[in-house]
Amino acid sequence: MKKDELSHLAQDGARIAVRVTPKASRNEVALRDGQIRVATTAMPEDGKANKAVQKLLASALGIAKSRLELIQGATSKDKVFQIKG
Repeated sequence: MKKDELSHLAQDGARIAVRVTPKASRNEVALRDGQIRVATTAMPEDGKANKAVQKLLASALGIAKSRLELIQGATSKDKVFQIKG
């Protein structure tokens, strides 16, 4: 997915649900069947995968990664991020 391709979702306070695949062969953000899927090469240990997903998703949304907060699913493949204003 290109940078800023999901920018229409970048509204203050918006909650964005994603499905994560850690230890993938490449980093990718994709929209499949109406769901945002993020694949990352990072390992799911010590929050590395969560940080990588935050960075990838922020890039796809066209916002700073500091504006994204993980509010649900820290240890799950299904995560919810909220955009801070």
